[in-house]
Amino acid sequence: MEFNAEKFRKSLTERLSRQYGKDITQANMHDLFDAVAASVMDTAVMPNWMKTRRAYDAKPTRQVYYLSAEFLMGRALSNNLINAQIKDEVKKVLNDMDINLDIVEDEEPDAGLGNGGLGRLAACFLDSLATLQYPGMGYGIRYEYGMFEQHIEDGYQVEYPDNWLRHRDPWEIKRSDLAVTVRFGGRIVYGKTPDGHDRFYIQDAEEVTATPYDMPIVGFGNNTVNTLRLWQASSPDGFDLQLFNDMQYNRAVERQNSAENISRVLYPNDNGPSGKALRLKQQYFFTSASLQDMIHHFVMLYGTDFGKFAQYHVIQLNDTHPVVAIPEMMRILMDEYGLGWEESWSIVSKTFAYTNHTILAEALEKWPIDIFQGLLPRIYQIVEEINRRFLIELRDKYPGDYEKHNHMSIIHNGKIHMANLAIHAGFSVNGVAELHTKILKEQELKDWADLYPAKFNNKTNGVTQRRWLLNSNPELAGFITKRIGEGWETDLEKLKGLEKFVDDDASLEELAAIKLRNKQKLAEYLKHNQNEFLDPESIFDVQVKRLHEYKRQLLNIFHVMYLYNRIVSDPSYNLPPRTFIFGAKAASGYRRAKTIIKLINTVAERINNDRRVGGRLRVVFIENYRVSVAEKIFPASDVSEQISTAGKEASGTSNMKFMMNGALTLGTLDGANIEIAQEAGDDNVFIFGLTSDEISKIEAEHSYNPQKYLDCNPELAKVVEQLVDGTYDPTRQIFKEIHDSLVYGIEGQRPDVYYVLADFESYVQAQEKVAEAYMNKKEWTKKALLNIARSGKFSSDRTIEDYVRDIWKLDKNVIE
Repeated sequence: MEFNAEKFRKSLTERLSRQYGKDITQANMHDLFDAVAASVMDTAVMPNWMKTRRAYDAKPTRQVYYLSAEFLMGRALSNNLINAQIKDEVKKVLNDMDINLDIVEDEEPDAGLGNGGLGRLAACFLDSLATLQYPGMGYGIRYEYGMFEQHIEDGYQVEYPDNWLRHRDPWEIKRSDLAVTVRFGGRIVYGKTPDGHDRFYIQDAEEVTATPYDMPIVGFGNNTVNTLRLWQASSPDGFDLQLFNDMQYNRAVERQNSAENISRVLYPNDNGPSGKALRLKQQYFFTSASLQDMIHHFVMLYGTDFGKFAQYHVIQLNDTHPVVAIPEMMRILMDEYGLGWEESWSIVSKTFAYTNHTILAEALEKWPIDIFQGLLPRIYQIVEEINRRFLIELRDKYPGDYEKHNHMSIIHNGKIHMANLAIHAGFSVNGVAELHTKILKEQELKDWADLYPAKFNNKTNGVTQRRWLLNSNPELAGFITKRIGEGWETDLEKLKGLEKFVDDDASLEELAAIKLRNKQKLAEYLKHNQNEFLDPESIFDVQVKRLHEYKRQLLNIFHVMYLYNRIVSDPSYNLPPRTFIFGAKAASGYRRAKTIIKLINTVAERINNDRRVGGRLRVVFIENYRVSVAEKIFPASDVSEQISTAGKEASGTSNMKFMMNGALTLGTLDGANIEIAQEAGDDNVFIFGLTSDEISKIEAEHSYNPQKYLDCNPELAKVVEQLVDGTYDPTRQIFKEIHDSLVYGIEGQRPDVYYVLADFESYVQAQEKVAEAYMNKKEWTKKALLNIARSGKFSSDRTIEDYVRDIWKLDKNVIE
């Protein structure tokens, strides 16, 4: 669609007048953001969005429906301007009106719809689907608050509400006409249909209204605008006027509050039964609403010939959160449309595909039967029947192998195992990196892979280069386009054309200058927002990701403590200036992870205020890490810390964003790091640590003894002892749990579960290689250029094409 500058200008001024009663001279920055976004929506997005929906309805089209508990979308304005290819035009119109687009963009809050890699991957996938012109739709929850806004107070993480909807979201459209009802609790009533078939009904259930809000997903350089549909919870009769008039004000809104809590907060603390119940409510709420929506739309277009349903629908379950959709679809087909079990199961088993994102046992959801059955009695009844039939299959396949029957049972040990349900019911099960899938097939899910070998496949993750390179690093994007032309924005493999410039001094100098300017921009941001002063000439060594022990931020800060000890004990110790940058949120109920954040900040305060360091070392913890901050960090990074315990990280996606922005990977052979090393070349990454096979052997032999690493490495022993000897904590108690978890083991676990001590020496050696390599700036820049040039595999466009070819079987639907 051709951009009409006059129409856009008119829309903007009318929006300010109609919405705020202001003209340009009176509007504040938020008013301007809202008006600019609304005008982009009206003039550039909405016409194509409506055209896309009409095209999908007019022609029977197979679509993928991506169910995910989170979508970490980031800011939409800059992304939509770039994908609609109107950013320069909008900027010119605003400049003529004395409005700075960059300042306007900074007014947009990050949408509080996701937290980690799972949600960011979902957002990248939606972007790629629209860009590649495949019919697809996302379904999730419209959280009123994000997980939390992180503040650091006295070194500790403190959680505040992430009120991202404080103002209206100009990108969403409320669709009250498509609201549905979701039911919880109640009792099962059995009856017969007029033709004698069994029917089950739920009576006396709590009813919750699910209202959809649609957000546009704009494809790059085309007319496709797909939809992300998010559900908000409310009570249909939540306000009791009689109770209110009786002055029982809290009771009068009790039902409304209970319903609204479902979509109140992303990932509420689930350490206790009430938190677990709320999590389960969230998952059933959005999956039930989404399935009702799909089925209502199917019936409207095709009637009740459900034999065609799997022909037009493939539902991708993004991890175990939406797996309750499987028995819910059985319920809808049987209880609401009168289909029999066999017919319903045939449809379900052809419709659902499951992506596994973790090999951590605690992350594979298991619901206590009492919670599940109490909240979802009919769904539990269906799961029981699925399991009963599955156990018959298992007994026929493995007669007498009772241990295997119990291990693979969907219901066992008082819990419902959602991954087991997904694998049994789905037609596809995929991992997200080659190593991850290998571990699933050969270790964690070996029995399942033996039973259903054809279901298992790998789909290595990817990220969208449009947000993470074109949008977040415009200078580097310009550098690339100047040398290889356009087209890489939708075909990242074209970056290989940069390899021929690896010995071109002018290109290397320009690339190094771009990196320096990006570092200066990040330094300026941190100076303004956190009063942190960074040296852009230092190595920016960066680890930004969710805080979890297996990701080993602890190993990183131990190395920093080791360097500090060396500087203090030997003032002549010479190392290139290093700035270690951390960014991470710990789950609100994850005590030890929060203590690691406290340790990082305590060490930072000590080092940053010690004159003996002399500018050689600085540590920064970036508060409230989020997408809009990540867009500043990746372009400025020299070193990408990907140091998880081998075999624990499914894939990682920050490693890919760092790579395409020219940072060098320092990592273990874990997740997608292996494939990054293969693509970049061994000389252009820094690999260290135990391999997953070596760790598997140690664990099989129960031979790990962390004490031997302390005995043979006095510098490491000193770092560990400093946790409790008063160096960083006069009380000697704050970091005692971390110390004891490494040295003695706590809470029934063996010491050093994630091999921090075992990998420390290898990590230090790898860091020394980093420092040595950085001293030769020209050679370092060559390595950076080769990383950029060889990052093509890690585009989410490639990942989506893999899904389409092997799982989804979609056809492109070009919107004219």
